[in-house]
Amino acid sequence: MSQSLSQTFLAITRNNTDLEWLQGALAPLGQVVSAGGGSLDELLALVDVTFASLVFVGLDREHLVAQSALIEGVLEAKPMLAIVALGDGMDNQLVLNAMRAGARDFVAYGSRSSEVAGLVRRLSKRLPAVTPNAQLGGLTVLYGVQSNADGAFLANHMALVVQKSGQQTLLLDLGLPRGDSLALLGLESSFHFGDALRHLRRLDATLIDSAFTSAEAGLRILAYASGDEPLERTSAAELYMLLSALRQHFQHIVVNLTGQPDSEALRTFVSHCDKLLWYTDQNVLDCRRNLAVLNLWREKGMKLEHGRLLVDRYLRNVAPDSDTLGKTFGLEVISVLAFSPEIRLNAKNQGVTLFELAPREAISQTLRTLGERLAKRSEGLPKPKVNWFNRLRGTP
Repeated sequence: MSQSLSQTFLAITRNNTDLEWLQGALAPLGQVVSAGGGSLDELLALVDVTFASLVFVGLDREHLVAQSALIEGVLEAKPMLAIVALGDGMDNQLVLNAMRAGARDFVAYGSRSSEVAGLVRRLSKRLPAVTPNAQLGGLTVLYGVQSNADGAFLANHMALVVQKSGQQTLLLDLGLPRGDSLALLGLESSFHFGDALRHLRRLDATLIDSAFTSAEAGLRILAYASGDEPLERTSAAELYMLLSALRQHFQHIVVNLTGQPDSEALRTFVSHCDKLLWYTDQNVLDCRRNLAVLNLWREKGMKLEHGRLLVDRYLRNVAPDSDTLGKTFGLEVISVLAFSPEIRLNAKNQGVTLFELAPREAISQTLRTLGERLAKRSEGLPKPKVNWFNRLRGTP
């Protein structure tokens, strides 16, 4: 995952209100991810994929025996993990049971943010350093509030360039409208994002080879289906598990999230990618909508140093220019893409890429350069092993 967040914490809380309180208190230090209902197997799996070293477990009188057993089970499997119990600070029985189960400390719900953050800082200094897996594939996110086909159109091209650089690449298209990455290339798929979530434990090389749609040069595409649950209903825990599995099989993943409303799931992608491309154009109304989300995230403490501004449909003689946009957003402008409406329309309608239709046009060359920059992140990563199923089919 990205180093833009220093730490990831897991939490089992009574409700979303408690989770949001904890997320707000620890926003300067990292991201708090809900660990769901408290299954020991799921919690241990999440510890492995998030590299978390600290877990918050909420306690209450009604479920105290099971909650204490969960703490004991986690520490038996992961003795170096730090557990912090959450609960009613006036209930001495909760505090006593938490300490007996092995919790390092106890935090009362509603405590001041400075107290919670201070406790976590002190505990973190005493915990062993956790090093994320450097062999995980690169992760690039394209995001903007605009909901149109251009997000998928650009993501297709960037992912294709990374694939052609020699890296096994996946385009994860979760943008709105749904499935445009496939439609633009005249492709169909019987396996979608929702299927991948349902088959997390079976997501191996064989399933990927047989079920994921293949495009030009071997680029794989996994997209939304019309019947998939909205992204905001996908838990951060599920996304961690999915991304961890996919990044073991692909050297680079390009994720299209354009048009998605703000949600914890969206923030999980944004916070943990290697490169965030914030997608906008010169339309002042769209810029305002983008800035509203960007400023909200900054107010909540999200760290966006890995963010860059991508300005699309750019007209040099129209204000605001790229320099003004970069200063307004507080992001470095990574690239500007020419308007080129006729070429874009022809490419979309014919189901071909700009590289095939108009390789010498400015927009084609700019997209190629942008894709090459993204590919550098995962240049040194080893290729996933070729399995027997690939050899049997004679595919690389």
